[in-house]
Amino acid sequence: MGTVVPTNVSVHPLVLLSVVDHYNRVAKDTNKRVVGVLLGTLFKGEAECTNSFAVPWEEDDKDSDVWYLDHNFMESMDTMFRKVSSNEKIIGWYSTGPKIRAADIRINELFRRYCKNPVYVIIDVAPKLDNSIPTEAYCGVYQVKDDGSASESTFVHVTSTIEAQEAEEIGVEQLLRDVKDTTVSSLTHNINAKLQALLGLRQRLLEMQTYLENVGGGLLPVNHTIVSSIQEIFNLLPQTRAFNMSSALAVETNDSMLAIYLSTLVRSIIALHDLILNKQENKDAEKKAAADELAKEKEAAQKAADKEKELKDKKEGKDKEKEEDGDKKESKA
Repeated sequence: MGTVVPTNVSVHPLVLLSVVDHYNRVAKDTNKRVVGVLLGTLFKGEAECTNSFAVPWEEDDKDSDVWYLDHNFMESMDTMFRKVSSNEKIIGWYSTGPKIRAADIRINELFRRYCKNPVYVIIDVAPKLDNSIPTEAYCGVYQVKDDGSASESTFVHVTSTIEAQEAEEIGVEQLLRDVKDTTVSSLTHNINAKLQALLGLRQRLLEMQTYLENVGGGLLPVNHTIVSSIQEIFNLLPQTRAFNMSSALAVETNDSMLAIYLSTLVRSIIALHDLILNKQENKDAEKKAAADELAKEKEAAQKAADKEKELKDKKEGKDKEKEEDGDKKESKA
């Protein structure tokens, strides 16, 4: 009895962030793993994991058959999530692995109560390679025996991708902008991004090399789809050994470096110009402040002189009046 399994599992950034938060809260700095439920949609073999939630989980490290999963909590959380978004349904479960364990097939059979073909996604919360995809997706299928009866289910590997909607991309960019060290220049950031891209390309080329060597040695059967894809990839790569290509790359690199050099010079000159203008403005402000202070002192001195003159004039007027009064008295006598 065969079952239709998803051909691709896409995981959204919100799920990755939730799983990392779950792991840091429960099992950080331990050998334990955490387990949770994946929510999303399943349409035409495409499983899209848009949300998730954690569930209480315990397992015995010595005995793989001893484990505990809270069904009541999971059902209650599923009911509440349905009230918020009716489109998001249980499509599988996740764990932080980092590998499949003996009890996982039984846990997967348990999730068949809630969906026909649950997907199992192992999310690596501490990937060793920065440019690797931190997800591995599996789906349980029943293998048919020779007598026609169905055997126990087993896991088959399913392609997994990381996809994000526009709103999620904006949120992730804002998060990375907050995490990013502001002391690092944009040029350093661009160089690091190109270095990581080249390391990722090297890793993929090594994987293709290993596959082709295994096929050539008879360890793996020939898969014409994979071979044609590899051939198409190499056809798209530029021929860097050609003289014209090398010359064109050198010219483009020199032009780019020249533009960066000129922009750096212009930025330095503008900074020096702003510094000179700032110093000139400070000097003008100091001169204006000194001139205002001198004008205030002159004005105060002028007011004091005017007041002294006024007092002197009043005193002279009084003395003159006294003399006139004395002359009048003498003339009468």
